[in-house]
Amino acid sequence: MIGKFHALVIDCEDIEPVARFYEELLGMQRVEGDADWITIGDAADRPALAFQRVDKLTPPDWPSAVHPQQMHLDVRVDDLDEGEKNVLALGAKKQGYEQEKFRVYLDPAGHPFCLVSW
Repeated sequence: MIGKFHALVIDCEDIEPVARFYEELLGMQRVEGDADWITIGDAADRPALAFQRVDKLTPPDWPSAVHPQQMHLDVRVDDLDEGEKNVLALGAKKQGYEQEKFRVYLDPAGHPFCLVSW
């Protein structure tokens, strides 16, 4: 092992609403934050999601390769319909792509994520 997973960093023009979205979606807490960087996780010493302010974000256009997604989160839920209702209430948007076991959404900054049920 070379190292340990520390954080997945997500670029955003406005980090506050995106961090709040993922706090609610994943049941995480804010462990660090300022005007340009917010970290959420289970605890300060555990792997986290971080949100980094950028001046100009070109959101991914999944599944196009013109502005590829590069990476995304899969969030496991017990019931896709109930999960969908909850993420839409948090501010997610339906991306329009879904299969029997997963659905793709966009967070408030336009990053794709999936709800999965396996």
